[in-house]
Amino acid sequence: MPAHTTPTVGVSSTHPKDMPPAHAAIAVWNAENWFYEDFEIGHKIRSLRRTISEGESHMFNTLVLDIHPYVQDQNFAATEGIFGKRLVAGAFVFSAGLGLVATNCINAFSYGYDKLRFIKPVFIGDTIYTIRENLEKRPKYEQMGLIRASYSVFKGEGELVLYCEHLQTVKYKHPEAVERPA
Repeated sequence: MPAHTTPTVGVSSTHPKDMPPAHAAIAVWNAENWFYEDFEIGHKIRSLRRTISEGESHMFNTLVLDIHPYVQDQNFAATEGIFGKRLVAGAFVFSAGLGLVATNCINAFSYGYDKLRFIKPVFIGDTIYTIRENLEKRPKYEQMGLIRASYSVFKGEGELVLYCEHLQTVKYKHPEAVERPA
């Protein structure tokens, strides 16, 4: 079976010994166990769509203490703001957009983000979705390689609103077989 069709859900490390065996045997939702060697350049996934509500936008702003008038003050946004209505905070669009395609791989660890750009405004009531594309991989450490994937967040019927590239270190399945630069 090719790597891209190999099941990666319900891995052995997610079968806790402190729960009934019948429960532990059930595959864990949204968990994966792919390795560096399984990462396919060019592979894409698309998320479901998600409409951003006023309540969750407000909760996010409150949580992170973002009280900028463009995201928290309807009167300001409507009368003095350049968009005529409140924005959804870019940090929330980033978090929600990436969360839409997050997969909880137990072998991957976030290394950082590059090229983060807020391209177009997102407003309360907008619907977003995300496309993730695997861009590159290279050996990095003795036990882990470095991968790069792009995240393009769209609203409506395909208007690009955010772009970034996520770098992750990922465990090798067979560290001894990975070719490293001299």
